[in-house]
Amino acid sequence: MTLPMSALAVRDAVRSRQIPVVEACQASLERIAAADPELNAFLKVDNSGALARAAELDRRHAELSHLSLFGVPVALKDNLCTKTLPTTAGSRVLDGYIPPYDATVVERLEAAGAVIVGKTNCDEFAMGSSTENSAYYPTRNPWATDRTPGGSSGGSAAAVAARLVPAALGSDTGGSIRQPAALCGVVGLKPTYGRVSRFGLVAFASSLDQIGPITTTVADAALILSAIAGHDPRDATSSTTAIEDYQAALTGDAKGLRIGVPHTLLAEGVDGDVLGMFRAALDVLRQSGAQLVDVELPHSRHAIPVYYLVATAEASSNLARYDGVRYGYRARDATSLGEMYDRTREGGFGPEVKRRIILGTYVLSAGYYDAYYLKAQQVRTLIRRDYETALGSVDVVAMPTSPTPAFRLGERISDPLQMYLVDVFTVSANLAGLPGLTVPCGFTRDKLPVGLQLIGRTMGEATLLRAGDAFERATSFAREQPVLRLEHRFGAAGQA
Repeated sequence: MTLPMSALAVRDAVRSRQIPVVEACQASLERIAAADPELNAFLKVDNSGALARAAELDRRHAELSHLSLFGVPVALKDNLCTKTLPTTAGSRVLDGYIPPYDATVVERLEAAGAVIVGKTNCDEFAMGSSTENSAYYPTRNPWATDRTPGGSSGGSAAAVAARLVPAALGSDTGGSIRQPAALCGVVGLKPTYGRVSRFGLVAFASSLDQIGPITTTVADAALILSAIAGHDPRDATSSTTAIEDYQAALTGDAKGLRIGVPHTLLAEGVDGDVLGMFRAALDVLRQSGAQLVDVELPHSRHAIPVYYLVATAEASSNLARYDGVRYGYRARDATSLGEMYDRTREGGFGPEVKRRIILGTYVLSAGYYDAYYLKAQQVRTLIRRDYETALGSVDVVAMPTSPTPAFRLGERISDPLQMYLVDVFTVSANLAGLPGLTVPCGFTRDKLPVGLQLIGRTMGEATLLRAGDAFERATSFAREQPVLRLEHRFGAAGQA
């Protein structure tokens, strides 16, 4: 059978009884089995649980087929709590840990009829831009398996790009949905801070973290967002703002949209192919009826240092709970409580997590708090005000998602500064709490995907999705697929 490419197509096929839910699920699982040994996108595949869930949906077809995600296979980044599957956040310190509850987004996906097929690989505690910081193994980019898929949601992005699943969830603290989605040639949406509940998300930096979808189309991103968004009393930062009709926003029309372009921010450090594709994407939007407007974001050049002060400080506080006392990994044969703490954290955390804990503890320490953390928060306010000013005159701000295409595995892992600079265009949206969308906008000469990023106003996801959908309909990039070694067995788009 052929598994339809998009989540909407899968849902419509099983809803109309064109295919049973079990067959759609089996097609996804078989494609994972064929491709994942090469890609390492998954940490855990729930074959029996997914098929049991699919069989239940088939039995209750008449009762449940109206659900918005009825029968759609979905993968979850492994920092989202699941009470029936391990949740490791890519770390040895949580190796084998099974939470006693599901994250709110998991509950909402299942309430909408989705079938959870497994947990995807990620940088440890979502700290990284290449998925090489996973304690288990690096994930490979389906477009070029010697290259990174980006991070930290690299497993989710690779799984969707390879059409192993129609959709996946990721988390975005400084670009961890948008950057891997761009590097893998798919759609990624970071909602407004508070638009989606963080209850059940393993915390990295609590004022920055946000959960969102990675999909093959903008329409699918709208579909998933509609299912997971909304107030949650279990998350004190969850917004009570009403959810818009995201599907209705997809008019395919960009007429009247004002798109801000911060040309000064793009003056240096951007790969030539990426800059060329970005400029071509702006031309497409102009031809679709949008108006391009120059905007200034003067403090965004400080975004990387601000982000790596704020995020590491919050990480230092959040990760203090992993001490071997309550749950997770505990060092054996320690002779004192202090030694058990030290050995547990030394053995449980990887190098990048340790680096960020040390940095965060330092900037919060007496004598350095005002000089570093407090000043970073002040500049964060200036960055947010820059966006408020720009978005007072335009509907969205456009820029490349990443300054480079996917880089080779191992190329930057020993140079943290170069790795951190990969997020130069994405961290500002997190610092300002704004929604950001990336859509495929072309390919380099080496056939590596490039992403167009759109950043919108607070709770402005509908406008972002409208602009992204208009661009997607005017181009063919979203329909491009990587060629995998399994193609001789499955054919394009996942034939089984």
